Amino acid sequence: MCDEDFPLMTDTQGSQNTLDGILHAISKCKVQHNQLLKEQQDLSRARDDQEDLANQFRQRVVKLRISLEEDDNNQARDVDSERVSTAAVPEKKVVFTGETGDGANTLNFNVKPHIVYPMEEGTALITFEDEEVAQKILSLREHKVDLCGDCAITLEAKLVQLLVPCQVEMDTEVCSRRILVSNLPKKAGEDRLLDKLEIHFAKSKNGGGEVEESDMLHDSGNVVITFTENNIAKGLTGKLYHDVEFEKGRKHSVKVTPFLNGEITSFQTRLSACGRTVLLTGIPAVMEQENLQDLLEIHFQKTSNGGGEVDAFLYNPLGQHTLALFEEDCPTEDQSQ
Repeated sequence: MCDEDFPLMTDTQGSQNTLDGILHAISKCKVQHNQLLKEQQDLSRARDDQEDLANQFRQRVVKLRISLEEDDNNQARDVDSERVSTAAVPEKKVVFTGETGDGANTLNFNVKPHIVYPMEEGTALITFEDEEVAQKILSLREHKVDLCGDCAITLEAKLVQLLVPCQVEMDTEVCSRRILVSNLPKKAGEDRLLDKLEIHFAKSKNGGGEVEESDMLHDSGNVVITFTENNIAKGLTGKLYHDVEFEKGRKHSVKVTPFLNGEITSFQTRLSACGRTVLLTGIPAVMEQENLQDLLEIHFQKTSNGGGEVDAFLYNPLGQHTLALFEEDCPTEDQSQ
């Protein structure tokens, strides 16, 4: 073998060694590639599983939100059903009708105006049939009243303004022991009416139970019946009308509804002017009360003094305390036209 052949054989042997290395490296890369593909598949499956879980979670959140909104709406309806709000109490004109009171019921609230007005000493209230007459008396303001002989007094006419409710809000709840009975017979006396109602609603066959007390609401003509047990009232109100025997052999259908306990949570008032009533001030005690009241009323009835027909008149002399009652002004048909 010559010297020139040895390097060639050496190179050939080296090339074979390098090729084996390359093939081995390629084999290793294939293994790594397969492992990467497997890991990628595992990650892809894990990602899909996470997306499924996320979608399920989002769906549960939507369902939960809808359920919470429904609960809130139901709760709001329940609260609204227990709250009575008179956002705007209709404005009603009031007038002094000539009545007085002792103030015992001044804390009662009624939709129908019934206002107790404490009169100052040396004043008078006068209500005219015509509102225009009252406004004329107010526009003149000062009035000289001749009494007898050379005696005369000067009075001042002032506008009467009263506080009346403009917005009332109440929280109410159904009473578990009481019922409200309405649509009662008008001819029956109060005592007999209460007795018959107690007898009827005390009987278990009528759905009733032991009655603790019954009260007549004179402003509405309805009756409140209170039971000793809590479950009686709810059962009775499930049936709207009940036939009660007030006279032997004759029954009358009464209406039974839940009784509401209420508490005023908001009460707002406004000033309301009395169109037909005028306050006269500065009246001295110069003679007997009846005589002075007659002379004052006669003076303001005369058209020559700017007056007119008088509906009511009340004089409160010095040293006395008087409460005047103002009620809803209900003019006659002629006046309203």
